[in-house]
Amino acid sequence: MAQDSDNFRDSIGTINEEGKRAWVFPKKPSGKLYQYRKYVSYFLLAFLVASPFVKINGNQFLMFNVLERRFNIFGFPFWPQDFHLFVISMIIGVIFIALFTVAFGRIFCGWMCPQTIFLEMVFRRIEFWIDGDRGAQIKLDRQEWNAEKIKKRVLKWIIFFIISFLIANVFLAYLIGSDRLIQYVTDGPGQHVSTMISLLIFTAVFYFIFAWFREQVCIIACPYGRMQGVLLDNKSIVVAYDHKRGENENGRKKWRKNEDREALGNGDCIDCFQCVNVCPTGIDIRNGTQLECVNCTACIDECDTIMEKVNLPKGLIRYASEDEIVKKEKFKFTPRLKGYTAILVILTGVLIGMLFLRNDIEANILRLPGQLYEHKEGNIISNVYTYKLLNKTNKDIDDVHFELISHKGTIKLVRHEDFIVPAQNLAEGTLFIEINNSAIKSDKERIKIAVYSGDDLIETTTTAFLAPRSYK
Repeated sequence: MAQDSDNFRDSIGTINEEGKRAWVFPKKPSGKLYQYRKYVSYFLLAFLVASPFVKINGNQFLMFNVLERRFNIFGFPFWPQDFHLFVISMIIGVIFIALFTVAFGRIFCGWMCPQTIFLEMVFRRIEFWIDGDRGAQIKLDRQEWNAEKIKKRVLKWIIFFIISFLIANVFLAYLIGSDRLIQYVTDGPGQHVSTMISLLIFTAVFYFIFAWFREQVCIIACPYGRMQGVLLDNKSIVVAYDHKRGENENGRKKWRKNEDREALGNGDCIDCFQCVNVCPTGIDIRNGTQLECVNCTACIDECDTIMEKVNLPKGLIRYASEDEIVKKEKFKFTPRLKGYTAILVILTGVLIGMLFLRNDIEANILRLPGQLYEHKEGNIISNVYTYKLLNKTNKDIDDVHFELISHKGTIKLVRHEDFIVPAQNLAEGTLFIEINNSAIKSDKERIKIAVYSGDDLIETTTTAFLAPRSYK
C-alpha cells in the first residue's frame, strides 16, 4: 500500500488530533460517473417522493405504519396477521444488500442510499450554489461574520429548513399514509397539534443530519458501514486505488513535464491530492479500503481527469478487487456468492408462494374465555365464540355468513345473520355453534367452519368445540 503504517486507521477522517470535528469541504465532483450518479439519484428521489402517493389497487405503494402495524410493500398490504411475510421481505432485503456488498462493496451507499442521495444531490448542490466550491467554502468559513457571510448562511439555513420540512412530510406520509397526511394538511395544523409537533421534530432531525451531522451518519451511526468490514474480501469489487501502478518501486511523485517517471521508478500517482479534496467523507483512497468510503466514485472521476491532463492512462482509481490489482485476477462468481444467491432465490420463491396463497380475508373464531358448553334440549351441545374477520382488500365484502362443514349443526349469530366486512377493516362479534351430541367423538372436538360471501367461499378456519366427557 501507499503507507508503511496503518496509523490512519486509528481514527476516522472527520476527527482531528484534538478530538474535535474536522469539517469536510469536498470539491464539487464532476465527470462521467458523477453524471450517471445524478441520473440514478434523480430517479430515486422521484421514487422516494412519489411512492407514498402512488396507489396500486387502492393500496399505497409503500407504507410503514408502525403504530398500527400496517405495511404496504410495492402495493402488497401486510397486516399484523401477515407479520411473518413482512419479516421474510425484510430478510430478503438484507440478504440482497449483503450479496451486493460481497460482490461490489458499498455500492448501495454511494448510489442508492437516501442519506447519500439527499446529502450529495440536494443539500451539497445547494451549498455549492450559495457558498461556492471547496476553496470558496473554506474561505467563507474562516472569514469574520460580515454581511456577506450572514447573508449566505441565513439563506442556506432557511432553504435547508424548508427542504427538511418537505422531507419530513414525505416521511410522515410513509408512516401514517398519504391520504391521512393530505387530510391533516387540509384540516390545518390547529386541528392536529400532536401531528404538527411530530412533524417539526422530524424536520429538526433531518435538518440536524443534513446541515451538520452529514457524513458522520455513514461513518458513525450507520450499521451498514460495519457490516462492510465483515462481508468484504479480496475478491469484492470496490472503489480501489491501484497501488501497484500508482507507487511502482519508488513511490508517488509530483508531476514534472518531460520527466521519464517509469525510468525513475516512480508510479503514476502524481500526489495531487485531488482524490482527497473531492472525497465527501474526507479520506485518502490511496490508503486502501476504509470504512468511511461509501463508493461514491468521485475520486475515480477526479483521478481520470488528472490522468488525462498529464497524458497517463486512466483507471489509476477504479472499480476493482484487491486480487485484480495484485494478482490480475478477474471477477469470479465465488462459492460464497453462489450461497447468498441460492438463499435469496429460495426465500424469494417462498415469499411469492405465500403471497399467492394468502387469502383476501382472514378469519379467527375462538371460544369465549371462561365459558363452558351448554347442554340444551334434544341432546344439543352449544358453545359460544367470538369471531374476527379481517378484510385485506379495498372493497367491502358483503352478505357474509358462516356454515359448519365438518359436523352437522347450526351457527347462530347474536345480532344478525348476514353482515358486511368493510374494506381494509375488521368485523367482529359473537356466535353460537350447536351440534348434536351423537356427532361428537371427544370432549374437545376440532370443527371446521366456512366463511361465505353470498355463494362464494372466501375462507375456512378451525376451532375447538367442548362437550361433556361422557360423549367421547
